[in-house]
Amino acid sequence: MIKKIAVLGAGTMGKSIAENFAIYGYDVNLFDIDEGRLKNVKNEIKIDLEFLAEEGYIKDSVIPETMNNIHYFSDIKEAVVDRDFITESIPEILELKQETFKLLDDICPEQTIFTSNTSSLGLNDMMALVSENRKERMMVTHYYNPAHIMPIVELSYFGNMPEEVYQEVEYLFESIKKQYIKVLKDVPGLVANRIQQGIAREVFSIIEQGIAEPEDVDKALMFGPAFRYATTGQLEVADLGGLDIWSIVGDNLLKVMDNRTEANPLLREKVKEGKLGVKTGEGFFKYNPETLVQTRNEFNKRLIYQLKVSQNYIKKAPISTK
Repeated sequence: MIKKIAVLGAGTMGKSIAENFAIYGYDVNLFDIDEGRLKNVKNEIKIDLEFLAEEGYIKDSVIPETMNNIHYFSDIKEAVVDRDFITESIPEILELKQETFKLLDDICPEQTIFTSNTSSLGLNDMMALVSENRKERMMVTHYYNPAHIMPIVELSYFGNMPEEVYQEVEYLFESIKKQYIKVLKDVPGLVANRIQQGIAREVFSIIEQGIAEPEDVDKALMFGPAFRYATTGQLEVADLGGLDIWSIVGDNLLKVMDNRTEANPLLREKVKEGKLGVKTGEGFFKYNPETLVQTRNEFNKRLIYQLKVSQNYIKKAPISTK
């Protein structure tokens, strides 16, 4: 049974993953090579937890319990030597991940499961330097940001891992109330990011063509397709609408929609101009530097509201196909 967790990397994702496990009582070691980052992240986690309590998602008493469940390390060997389950959330550099997993393979117990939060690098490539036995205990566990709020996690099941080990990981994520997806093929982007990029490609194209203003494009998504997607998947939507209708509309629309295979030139121009979004104060919209914390909090409030409401309708099993 998985009881002791280690998270490598105390950045945006690593921090959130660590606090997610700690909220549910797991003993978590959080590693980062930057000691200054470790000092800062402790306070960031406390602020996150206080925000969750203010929004009524956790009780105030959970805050000190969670903080006590997280331990901070700048020595990777000390952080992982006794762990059952390790998630890396380090930079997306293949060689760095390969060397990290090789080091972990040398110092961790045989039963330790290694996982990566990547959605862009292949599992087979990442585990190239580990032992054959360890490859049976390696997988991708891909979260969405912020990981302590977003309920999804994508789990790889690519043929290298025995069913019983995979089920042990499923049980772990059930225990922290995640909605997990079993991904059967090692493809770039896994499932959720590929769907998201498909939507984003057409959204950026609509803006590029001047079909509608950014505010209205987002409104069209929020109160149209995304309004249904919050509670209903695309395949169920198609079934309810009629596959014959979807076939006809697809024939009519897909041939005139964006099908480019690279990022939209509009995005490249924004990047060139230094308009990167919230982090620079302007992207498609403008942001007041003095209210950025409020902007992020409002975004997270909407996610927490959806998360609380979702408890009433989340399906424990897929719709029967029989």
